[in-house]
Amino acid sequence: MDAAGTGFGGQQPKAVQRALAMLEAVAHLGAGVSAKQISAYTRVPPATAYRLLNLLVAEGFLVRTPDLTGFALGRRTSELAYAAATTQPARTVAEILADLRTETRYGLYVTSFRGGTLRMVDTDPDHEIVSAATISRNPHAHAAGKLLLAYRPRPLAPADLRPVTAHTVIDPVTLRSQLAHILATEIASENQESRIGRAALAVPVRDPGAEVVGGLCLQGTVGRVSADNTDLVAFLRDGAAELIGLL
Repeated sequence: MDAAGTGFGGQQPKAVQRALAMLEAVAHLGAGVSAKQISAYTRVPPATAYRLLNLLVAEGFLVRTPDLTGFALGRRTSELAYAAATTQPARTVAEILADLRTETRYGLYVTSFRGGTLRMVDTDPDHEIVSAATISRNPHAHAAGKLLLAYRPRPLAPADLRPVTAHTVIDPVTLRSQLAHILATEIASENQESRIGRAALAVPVRDPGAEVVGGLCLQGTVGRVSADNTDLVAFLRDGAAELIGLL
């Protein structure tokens, strides 16, 4: 069927695809993402991106952040996500994690950040998982803890930045840079910072309103688990998407 038969003009289907790509970009990059970042992520020319972003804001699918420098998912997008969730059979965190564990040999667990406190929601029965209490004592040394610090900022005195191993980041400036990078990329990592030979990744888990309420975390051996491993990162992002609204 040609463009005329669809009821759309020649450029309209492409515009719709670009608008949907922008919604997906905001969902992946997180609240506060700038128009420039969205344009780069979607490879849409800046002028076109600005025009479509303004349209999405006007229609309620996106909103501007209070400082007017970025964008977040809007009411209508949340309503669509909620409607989709309520029309499908409900799955529990345990069921989703059980399925995800059949696809990886690494340890996999879920944390909650509700109330600003890290707690374990689901731990891996086949791998030794760091306890919530251990992560909370030294959040700067753990991927899940760094995720918490990035999305639930709190002041850390120099005395709080204790070295757990020789690789633990204890310099405040370096840690702040890492947390900013987490907010920009939505991926936290650790490399032998809490235990020699172990590495870990963590991605945010959101509620239907796009607020970060926890993390999906994967741990394994150094050299195999890294933020440079695009397959692992994609696996975690897909898993986090399945957990939306369940924490």
